[in-house]
Amino acid sequence: MAKTIFITGTSSGLGKLTAKHFAKLGWNVAATMRTPEKETELTQISNIKVFKLDVTKQEQVNTAIEQAIATFGKIDIVVNNAGMGTYGALELATEEAIDNQYAVNVRGPINVIRAFLPHFRANRGGMFINISSFMGVTTAVPIGSLYNMSKFALEGLIEGLYYELKPLNIELRLVEQGGSSGNNFGDNITWNTDENIKAYDAITAKIKLLMENRDSSHLGDPQDIVDVIDSLATGKSNQFRTLVGDMGKGLMELRKSVPIEEYLSTVAKNFE
Repeated sequence: MAKTIFITGTSSGLGKLTAKHFAKLGWNVAATMRTPEKETELTQISNIKVFKLDVTKQEQVNTAIEQAIATFGKIDIVVNNAGMGTYGALELATEEAIDNQYAVNVRGPINVIRAFLPHFRANRGGMFINISSFMGVTTAVPIGSLYNMSKFALEGLIEGLYYELKPLNIELRLVEQGGSSGNNFGDNITWNTDENIKAYDAITAKIKLLMENRDSSHLGDPQDIVDVIDSLATGKSNQFRTLVGDMGKGLMELRKSVPIEEYLSTVAKNFE
């Protein structure tokens, strides 16, 4: 009997690539997105079913999960992939921007996990694969404090859940991805701005220029991330945390090798 994987945020990028990958392997795929009426590719694949889901809306989470279970009978793996980034100085962030960063990247996975737990408990097992970032275990650029906060929180949430879910045979994994081509991260960034405050203009301009002009040849292949998800879902790997990408690995090596004060000073010099 084919296994079933439930994936959030499949309208583009990593989520869509993951859905197509598992469908090709013969899995049933519950692909979720906020606007399924706009999807034209995944709906043409016979073993993929698309469901409407905004992870910040608990009612939609409950409905999508109920529909997926009714369609496939059993969900084996859940991939919490949906996410977004808020960048810009914290002082300039609106209340809405702060709350939305937390709602999507932290409360979203919480909503999905809580709604799936009764199903996994009834089946005496299951797995949550959570797409994090190397910025969930370290810092890399200025004016990214809210995004860092959300990924650090996700890391703490999933590690903390390990202890209560392990006895129930419910497994947890974290995939700490770095920059990759084709993941349209820039399209999902919300920038904090205030035309009356100029103090952060210089550093903001540097970060925007860096993101706009980064050399894509230095970015990882998104398939590498999909391959990690595959290894975790199929049991080829049982790593709790998997760091993907040279950028993240390099930063983690630096962070582990020097005092935090030296690490922060070293990274800051890159943006002077």
